[in-house]
Amino acid sequence: MRLPSTAHTSKPWRIHELTSDFQLEDVWALPTAGGPDDFTRLVALMAAFDPAKGSSSVVRALFAIRWKAGELLGWDGPDSGLGSRVPTLRDRLPADLLETTSVPNSDALPFTSLYLIENEWALEIANRTVHGVLHLGWVPDETGGYRGQMAVLVKRNGLLGAGYMAAIGPFRHLLVYPVMMREIERAWRARAGEPTSAPCGTRTRPTGLKVRRSTR
Repeated sequence: MRLPSTAHTSKPWRIHELTSDFQLEDVWALPTAGGPDDFTRLVALMAAFDPAKGSSSVVRALFAIRWKAGELLGWDGPDSGLGSRVPTLRDRLPADLLETTSVPNSDALPFTSLYLIENEWALEIANRTVHGVLHLGWVPDETGGYRGQMAVLVKRNGLLGAGYMAAIGPFRHLLVYPVMMREIERAWRARAGEPTSAPCGTRTRPTGLKVRRSTR
């Protein structure tokens, strides 16, 4: 379910310290009901999640078109990413977040991990069009339990970035995210041992995650 921006901006997330010059694009409630200590389970699921290899042929085709366009137009070349076109947000991390653990087995995602603490995982990506941040949080829900929450923040690269985000907006909201939410829900239930199969876009792996507590 898509949420209002305040669902992200009203929380005392550490990511706010790094992204004052980014625009909040989306906030989504993830279908991952759990308890207060289940955030590491969500991190493990998302680290192995690859929507480009999911069960929806339409979504797979959209990702394939995007990667091919990026290859042909040079959007994803080595001179367009983190540390080249834009500095990494790791340069902005305060000392306590620099010490947080990285996330193993997260190569399915085209993102670089920024930090991981007890209720947040932040990742970044950059190419010729945008510098983006994916933020995962763990929040209380309306039933007394907890669930995951996902936010997407973006800094556009001029007219190219603005045009790119405008062009992909309908596809993200009408196709990609709804399919992604269903597959996350199936994978979450599978990890909980409920009678459902994990989708083909999710790979189950041992994680060995150790999440650091924020000292803030």
